[in-house]
Amino acid sequence: MGMVRTILFSVAMGFVLWVSGCGAARKEHGVGNSAEMERAIAALRGAYAAFNRGDIDAAVEVMDPAIEWSEPAEFPGGGTYHGREGAKQYLTASRNGLAEGTSEPERFLVSGDRIVVLVYAHVRPKGSNEWRDVRLADVYTFRGGKAIAMRAFADRAEALRWVGLPADSR
Repeated sequence: MGMVRTILFSVAMGFVLWVSGCGAARKEHGVGNSAEMERAIAALRGAYAAFNRGDIDAAVEVMDPAIEWSEPAEFPGGGTYHGREGAKQYLTASRNGLAEGTSEPERFLVSGDRIVVLVYAHVRPKGSNEWRDVRLADVYTFRGGKAIAMRAFADRAEALRWVGLPADSR
């Protein structure tokens, strides 16, 4: 059970580092790549960068004041959070659980009003000397230029199925 708990913790910590905008080249793909969705992708990149530098207020600027933020129940702190304040609470607690780490969006995929962010996280939880590498997906639903919902997935294929994209999109 200890190993399973460690793996779930690793996945959760990587997942919550949904925000880093630095580094390697990124790919954007999808149906309906409108100017609005391109602006949304740029805003998400800014949110990732803000989170990595510890600026949670800037990280949530892209979010609608009434956003619904959902984390899988098996993640530490998993559940549903409401509003920017709820998202800030979750992100702050998640960041406080890390000694160090980065999270890099590898790809942005657009499907209708949703953006799937395929994320690679390299994290070291507080109290651990072990680094963890995690690949996951976050799905944002946008309306009026703001994220009105975010749903996290430990399984990228599940996230792609949820938005109706083929599994080979990853």
